[in-house]
Amino acid sequence: MTTAISIEDVRREVKLLKSLSGHQHMVQFHDAFEDDQNVYIVMEYVLTLCEGGELLDRILARGGRYTENDAKSIVIQILSVASFCHLQDDVIFEQNFLFSTRQEDSPLKVIDFGLSDFTRPGKSAYYVAPEVLHRSYNVEADIWSIGVITYILLCGSRPFFARTESGIFRSVLRADPNFSDNPWPSVTPEAKDFVKRLLNKDHRKRMTASQALTHPWLRDEDRAVPLDILIYKLVKAYLRASPLKRAALKALSKALTEDELIYLRAQFNLLEPKDGFVSLDNYRAALVKHSTAAMKESRVLDILDSMKPLTYTRMTFEEFCAATISPHQLEALEGWEMIATTAFEYFELEGNRVISVDALAQEMNVGPSAHSILKDWIRGTDGKLNFVGYAKLLHGLTIRSSNTRHHH
Repeated sequence: MTTAISIEDVRREVKLLKSLSGHQHMVQFHDAFEDDQNVYIVMEYVLTLCEGGELLDRILARGGRYTENDAKSIVIQILSVASFCHLQDDVIFEQNFLFSTRQEDSPLKVIDFGLSDFTRPGKSAYYVAPEVLHRSYNVEADIWSIGVITYILLCGSRPFFARTESGIFRSVLRADPNFSDNPWPSVTPEAKDFVKRLLNKDHRKRMTASQALTHPWLRDEDRAVPLDILIYKLVKAYLRASPLKRAALKALSKALTEDELIYLRAQFNLLEPKDGFVSLDNYRAALVKHSTAAMKESRVLDILDSMKPLTYTRMTFEEFCAATISPHQLEALEGWEMIATTAFEYFELEGNRVISVDALAQEMNVGPSAHSILKDWIRGTDGKLNFVGYAKLLHGLTIRSSNTRHHH
């Protein structure tokens, strides 16, 4: 290790290994030392431990002869690690899953987080998410990779394939996975929906690991749902939102389907509401209960800090739903049109109010150059938002980004 950056990387890695070591699908970390030349990491002996081989190798060797139940058990293990990592909020798990034994039902282990002497180049091109190719990277990229793994488990071939690495990258950015050839016609609709909701090219539309575990394909009343860091991020944004935007989200939350509500109820219950309410204390306590040492130093504390407005208020489940739904994710649903139309009806009843183009521009945080666009969002008849305006309000940033591009 020579450069400051690589030393920093290793320090981060060691911190990670330390904090994640308690998870049943993580390789156990014992200790780390360094001298002038080297860093020594003492871990459970992985060569014998992980004689079962790499996940992708094993799956491809079987040529997709996984039943949906076998596939599920693997995907659940991976998602459980991912949700655990994502709660730490700055953990990206590289695709280094090994089977611990040669048995068919062998449990998986994650052996490293990109201390990348272990990783062989070229292997990971198949997994890379579109936004990573555009140089941005977050926990959603893991979700894409899990989508790739699930696709391969179910059909035995890769969703994006080409002979060269650049060919694969092109396919990731442009091509849609094939769901029509064998064996897809005989795969359950739930499984197909599951994979599509992970392999969405727009990272904002993908399910989180926690949501994926409550998806109809994997749902299991007896399995605890992990706390989802996404609800913290969304609540933080909700607290900063204007009254109009909150009204729009509230209307949207009334139009949710039962599937979405199952996930939201599980998250609300993890906050251990008192008499049906949650306040900042609930959010804090849930994090403490579900987090690791690494998190205590991570960005999560800043998130809690920005949730200060909750200190003196209490949120009902109804308001919690309004605060923790993501319009982007809902847009990816087949029934989105229906949901949006229903939501707009609620918005018309309570929430839609007369607004000037000026006020709307302020609301959307855009300058006068956007006025001509915003005019089309307001009904001539009564000066209130029309359906298009409502949908755009939910999304927020679309104009702002085109606008900033305009200024540069």
